[in-house]
Amino acid sequence: MKILVTGSAGFIGNHVSLRLLEEGHEVVGVDNLNSYYDVNLKHRRIERLTPYENYINVPIDINDHVKLSGIFEKYKIGQIIHLAAQAGVRHSLTAPRDYIDSNILGFLNILEACRNYGIDHLIYASTSSVYGGNTKMPFSEHHSTNHPKNLYAAVKKANELMAHSYSHLFKYPVTGLRFFTVYGPWGRPDMALFKFTKAILNNEPIDLYNNGDMKRDFTYIDDIVEGIVRTLAKPPEIDIDWNSNHPDPATSGLAPYRVFNIGNNQPVHLMNLVEVLEKILGRTALKNYMPMQAGDVGTSWASSDELVKKIGYSPATSIEDGLRNFVAWYLDYFKIKI
Repeated sequence: MKILVTGSAGFIGNHVSLRLLEEGHEVVGVDNLNSYYDVNLKHRRIERLTPYENYINVPIDINDHVKLSGIFEKYKIGQIIHLAAQAGVRHSLTAPRDYIDSNILGFLNILEACRNYGIDHLIYASTSSVYGGNTKMPFSEHHSTNHPKNLYAAVKKANELMAHSYSHLFKYPVTGLRFFTVYGPWGRPDMALFKFTKAILNNEPIDLYNNGDMKRDFTYIDDIVEGIVRTLAKPPEIDIDWNSNHPDPATSGLAPYRVFNIGNNQPVHLMNLVEVLEKILGRTALKNYMPMQAGDVGTSWASSDELVKKIGYSPATSIEDGLRNFVAWYLDYFKIKI
């Protein structure tokens, strides 16, 4: 298949692109290589893809709808995995316009391209953050997501609504994937695991928000990729059992539309994560206990029931195995010996 992957220099997009290339698909990778975090890391990720003859690198911004349309005209895209976005909850507190430009206007351009060029299936990245003020655990796709606690979550919720409306109007299949705290090799430097590893190795304190009393459903990158690839092969259909008197937010009787959680279904206490990381690194972390940060949530926990039922898959990598893989990559990437 000829697949467009947006955000191909990003953490998840790069891993997905590599997997698709290894399976023999033709991948058109789009990324604007912005400076939100280390651009050199993004270039290094792209270097993992360029040896493949079936990879086409197109360094454009999805906000440029003219250039984006040109890609569809030139390469006859069949499917889209849309992962390009302005990420990060904390950054949204200080740079809200970045999220409107990329995550709203950029997503609109993707939806319009699907409309105009007859795409077979659009998969796009949502986030566990959409559950916001919901405290019923584990989070299910059937739960309400009407109370986001930060702008990042709000625009991702908006993406889900936009995707449904376009799927309803133009009848192309759309799947939204709510990712839960993705980690692993080639990860993002703004994420806690990356920061913790760097600080512990440099004998610097790590910031533990809510005094360390946090739980996250850490999900290993290979599990995320497996879920995406399997979902790509199973485009949704209109749900004939959908009840408009009691509308299920996970699916639709109006459109070939679905949302799925992709999480490990096993939340890990932040202090447990730090303990495992300390053992792997052979060092004790200096801990700086902090109050809860604005816009944050105390716990995330994914129900994988729908993913298992419809896709036949559930993430299962343990935090111990995942952290060992991440640390091994980190030490090799930065040429550190311990």
